[in-house]
Amino acid sequence: MISLTIAQLAHAVSGEAILADGDTPDTVVSGAVDTDSRLIAAGGVFVAKPGEATDGHLFVDAAVAHGAAVAIVEHRVAARVSQIVVPDAVAALADLARVVVKSVRDAGDLRVVGITGSNGKTTTKNLLARILEGEGETVAPKASFNNEVGAPLTMLRVTDSTRFLVSEFGASAPGEIARLAGLVDPDVGVVLMVGMAHAGGFGGIEATFHAKSELVRALRAGGVAVLNADDARVAAMAPIAAEQGVSVRWFGRGPEAEVRADDVVVTASGTSFTVTADGQSLPLRLKVLGEHHVMNALAAIAAATTLGVTLADAVSRLETVEIAERWRMQPLGSDSVRIINDAYNASPDSMAAALRTLAQITGPGERTVAVLGAMSELGEYAEDEHDRVGLLAVRLGIQRIVVVGDAARRMYLEAVAQGSWDNEAVFFSTADEAFDYLQGELREGDRVLVKSSNSAGLRFLGDRLGESFS
Repeated sequence: MISLTIAQLAHAVSGEAILADGDTPDTVVSGAVDTDSRLIAAGGVFVAKPGEATDGHLFVDAAVAHGAAVAIVEHRVAARVSQIVVPDAVAALADLARVVVKSVRDAGDLRVVGITGSNGKTTTKNLLARILEGEGETVAPKASFNNEVGAPLTMLRVTDSTRFLVSEFGASAPGEIARLAGLVDPDVGVVLMVGMAHAGGFGGIEATFHAKSELVRALRAGGVAVLNADDARVAAMAPIAAEQGVSVRWFGRGPEAEVRADDVVVTASGTSFTVTADGQSLPLRLKVLGEHHVMNALAAIAAATTLGVTLADAVSRLETVEIAERWRMQPLGSDSVRIINDAYNASPDSMAAALRTLAQITGPGERTVAVLGAMSELGEYAEDEHDRVGLLAVRLGIQRIVVVGDAARRMYLEAVAQGSWDNEAVFFSTADEAFDYLQGELREGDRVLVKSSNSAGLRFLGDRLGESFS
């Protein structure tokens, strides 16, 4: 965070400052901001956020012990630290982010990119950050810091020398992207796709479209909307961009896209293709597994070249990326038994993409094994979408379908109902039971996908399998 006095901090969050001994309104604070007392460092600002399981106010003393200089609280606590009392700590976090980003933007040449979409946000964010880091100081979210807490915490990491801020915007209800993007007024907004992820919260695919289009509406005048030309719903956001006075830059696999991919070849070690941008074409070998990541790479290139990065630099930097993120198409195991741990998140679209990748990268004499768990936040669509995944696994010829968890049982039932002699489906209630089965079942030449939503916890099963067969 940039340096602010306690008085400026209090003004930014519309709070009342209660000074500790030795502090004055002009005392300067320049440490990082966090809601986790364990991550506070000397001079930091601790935001005491009430939570579902515990209350941040209980950890103010711990934050002080780690060096906190100021605590933003909803009520005064008995701690030897200057406190700023606010009605809502999460709202104060957002207010502070807005003030800090505006200050940096006004003082220098900070450019802000916002990324949203039903799938691919974190991968695209990481790919774009890798490209932009070669141009100057870049701030991007850790992991999937894309909600009402994580997004402002990322924004608050900017400094006076930051050149690029990449913000990832997730949402489970209408209005959330508008609020988050409204904190920074992005120069560039990337919309990857409109799919069934979080459809239960939004109330259907059309409501999801309107929620994702909030990013386009939040772009500053003269900005650029980077849109997926292959997704009809994303493409339908072009008129919204025109209404907002922003231009559109298209990416996709079709000839109409300004940034496109041709000659795509998928292997077990990555994906090769020719990328064309503004009439220039270059070969790119992406080490990140999965053909679906071609679109994420195109989105990152489209945003980067919009910001002035050359295509050659964008390509060379992307080729250094080994994995998108831990638990996202992460290769584990060995050449004998390869594990792909993609169980950080799942939606119908990402589940289908991962299963297709498993089928694509498995060669002659190798066996496909899919270890599948539940997809969350689908609401009334959950049963039908789990059925479709079970059916797709069979149609792709996946030879061992291992379904884990009662919430995913419909996948198993559909796979059994639709299976043939070369498919075998089994069901286990717990990950431990599945692990015991797989230890005895997996053999040399197996290619194993582990895929589920975060809540199903199969990412830890993937880690165990990776270690067991390394």
